[in-house]
Amino acid sequence: MVIFDRRSLALAALLLAGLLSLLTLAPSNANATEVDTARTEVTDLLGRKVKVHLPVRRVILGEGRQLYLVAALDTQNPIERIVGWRKDLIQSDPDTYNAYRRKFPGIAKIPTFGGFEDGTFDIEQAISQRPDVIVLNIEAQHATEDARYIEKLDALGIPVVYVDFRNNPMQNTEPTMRLFGKLFGKEQRAEAFIDFRNQQIHRVTDVIEKQHPQRPSVFIERIGGYTDDCCLSFGNENFGLFVDMAGGNNIARRIIPTTFGQLNPEQVIVANPAHVVITTANWEAFAPGGHWVGVGPGANMTEARKKLAWYTRRPAYAGIKAQETQAFHAIWHQFYNSPYQFVAIQQLAKWFHPELFADLDPDASFRELHERFLPVPYEPGYFVSLRNPEVKP
Repeated sequence: MVIFDRRSLALAALLLAGLLSLLTLAPSNANATEVDTARTEVTDLLGRKVKVHLPVRRVILGEGRQLYLVAALDTQNPIERIVGWRKDLIQSDPDTYNAYRRKFPGIAKIPTFGGFEDGTFDIEQAISQRPDVIVLNIEAQHATEDARYIEKLDALGIPVVYVDFRNNPMQNTEPTMRLFGKLFGKEQRAEAFIDFRNQQIHRVTDVIEKQHPQRPSVFIERIGGYTDDCCLSFGNENFGLFVDMAGGNNIARRIIPTTFGQLNPEQVIVANPAHVVITTANWEAFAPGGHWVGVGPGANMTEARKKLAWYTRRPAYAGIKAQETQAFHAIWHQFYNSPYQFVAIQQLAKWFHPELFADLDPDASFRELHERFLPVPYEPGYFVSLRNPEVKP
């Protein structure tokens, strides 16, 4: 026989009341058969089969930087479906956020929330927005499973799908774009973007494959200025793979077994890279007055070059080839988490092989993307270098 004390009964009553309050916020499903029939099954980037009402009208973005793709699909009004999002775009890419806010002032009214990974996601707030779907990055999987968010949301008729631009972008960007296209009823638009992106990537990879140039050694310093730690980098994915596609040799590819990792300064010095590329951005929200190089839309290139020069004095780069030739470069970190990776690949190729890619203009490529797919005008400022392109490493 189980005996319940008053405290247990009170707690049970509170839990029941909370569940009932959430259920009142959920979409009505009085006709369960009709609801099931009206849903379409989609496959997310974890291979999960998820049923969703298509096209979705109300979307919660598990990361605000998913706007980079959403804006290419809903170009006339990129915020029309967004009923909530994580505040990372506002903090990690304030220049892009402000560019969209100038044209779409309503963006400032979108409810924001914290992340699943750090436990600051407010599930009740999310449910109150009555979303048709919640789109999460795959790195949120463990946190959502631990908190049983998926089960709780599914019980209320709110599907969750996972996407990826960050962990394995060269493998997962296209299926992520297609998934968004299907969710939004914009499949043709997504395919047009995919075709453009592939054409731009092949402008580099076809040349590298044909010419087989000597590959300079390259070290990618990840999130330069976000933290004082040295030396964060990429393995053989994301920017690490971008280096390979652009005709370079990423010195960390055999040291870091996964997408992200860290080298010690001695490893960098021994590898003696001919180029150092800093991925960085305007991180005033996280590191006020820090050593980040504020590249991004509309960046001040004179100021960016001055801040980049600080990296040549880091102990990890003492005496390396890149220091001798000033082959230090800074590039917008957000290329690592967007469908715009082709711009980074093109710019890396120009730094590594200026003779082969003398006619390639990454600024012009990114401008064309804006003109064809995005609702805000292009503003240059996404990369800067200390090195005279005429000087060979």
